[in-house]
Amino acid sequence: MGWICSILGGLNASLTRSHLYHLSYVSPGCHCAHFSQQFDVDTLFFIFYYQQGTYQQYLAARELKKKAWRFHKKYFTWFQRHEEPKVTTDDYEQGTYLYFDYALKDYETGWCQRIKTDFTFEYQYLEDELQ
Repeated sequence: MGWICSILGGLNASLTRSHLYHLSYVSPGCHCAHFSQQFDVDTLFFIFYYQQGTYQQYLAARELKKKAWRFHKKYFTWFQRHEEPKVTTDDYEQGTYLYFDYALKDYETGWCQRIKTDFTFEYQYLEDELQ
């Protein structure tokens, strides 16, 4: 459970589920839905976490989902299967996942992809409202 605390430790305290896709601001010159398709994954993560409440955040989230990343609502982070799950039920799947560690505590840790083995991804925490 320590890895969860390290992830959440760097999260802006004002981030809540309602902020994730609430569109309140669209930056000038960034209205095109194709805008986010040109970015690599690291840039999409930056846009998602640092342009909260904007149309760009929505586009970054949509693009991350196209790249097989899945947002976990409990941990406020993105996961991607590293391999096929070892266990799959109607309620969860368990296996090895990549996750994006957005916590920036110093310049040597955080803001990178990490591997989590034997992780249980409960489907109740899967963000599935974004199309």
